[in-house]
Amino acid sequence: MTQTISKPTTLYEVDYLLWTEETIAKLKARDFDRVDFENLIEEIEDLGRSQKRELRQRLKTLLEHLLKRLYVNMPQEFNGWERTIREQRQQIKLELMDSPSLKSIWEKSFDLAWEFALETVRDDYPQFIFPNTWQFDRHLDEILNIKFWEMK
Repeated sequence: MTQTISKPTTLYEVDYLLWTEETIAKLKARDFDRVDFENLIEEIEDLGRSQKRELRQRLKTLLEHLLKRLYVNMPQEFNGWERTIREQRQQIKLELMDSPSLKSIWEKSFDLAWEFALETVRDDYPQFIFPNTWQFDRHLDEILNIKFWEMK
């Protein structure tokens, strides 16, 4: 069976950077009749999805390292885990500064990130026991600021 590969036919498919530059120029010139709205709408929708993914991924990494720092007794690793915790917290704060509306999906993002973080640390450290639920406050400010391992 022969499969045909269609050649790109639009500027969007051929040269994405040039497409963005031309789209910006058309919008600035208010040349709306020539704007590729279909792809522009798709790109704007993807920007929102991308920001949500970024938040969930950083939160997952943060929770993984918090779990390791709290429940994995490997003192030689504590410093590295704490550095990652600081970095992820800073990056999440920056994301939230750029897009405060991301706070509206915090709870849902936390639940999903927790599920994946827990799965990862359990796979990586089967000899240690991790709780099924987050044992501390899960509010945004607390997750981004408290050294939970000092409370234990």
